[in-house]
Order: sequence, then structure tokens, then C-alpha cells
Amino acid sequence: MDKWLWQARFFKTRSLASRMVNDGQVRVNAQRVVKAATSVRPGDVLTFAQGAHVRVIKITALGLRRGPASEAQGLFDDLTPPLEPGAADAARVGPRPTKRDRRALDAFQDDQGPDV
Repeated sequence: MDKWLWQARFFKTRSLASRMVNDGQVRVNAQRVVKAATSVRPGDVLTFAQGAHVRVIKITALGLRRGPASEAQGLFDDLTPPLEPGAADAARVGPRPTKRDRRALDAFQDDQGPDV
């Protein structure tokens, strides 16, 4: 499984994919998996967190190598529902800080010392 996730370019390194699986953060057909060596096949549905989003992927093919992104996109169908407009900005409170605001914040953090 970790090898397929790496070949499909969901994770930058195979060890990162392996860690996600071993930590129990990946599900295959709604069943939690804790072994990176778990075999997957076309038709399986994987569910895992990637960043702040939950990905739902249906495997369509097994890869032979980690090739270009266009080749990796042919290995799966993305079943993740599209994000709502404005959902990416949900973490921000208020308007974007101006350059003047950033300088004031940097000066404040410098005055507080290394503990901040």
C-alpha cells in the first residue's frame, strides 16, 4: 500500500506514506489498515488525510514505477467531493495583514524575546 501511495504521488517519499499507514491514518474499503505491506488492488477505495483535507480515492490500476504526474493520475479516480467556495480561507480571521502590520508584529515578537 505504501508503495502504491508513493507511486500515485500522494506522498513525496515512500517512508512518509509508510508512516501514515502504520499510524492507522489510512483506510481501505472503510477498514483501518496498520501495515504498510497491505496489498491493494483495482477497485479498492482508500480514505486518508492529506493536509487539511480528507481524500477519497478509488484505485483503477497498479503502478509499475513512480513516473510522471500524468502517468500517476491514471492510477486512481478521485472521489473526494469538491471544496465549497471560500473553504480555503476559513482559517483566516479578518483581512490579510498589511506590510505595516507585519512589521509591527515582527517588532513585537523581537521585543518579547526567544520564548515566543
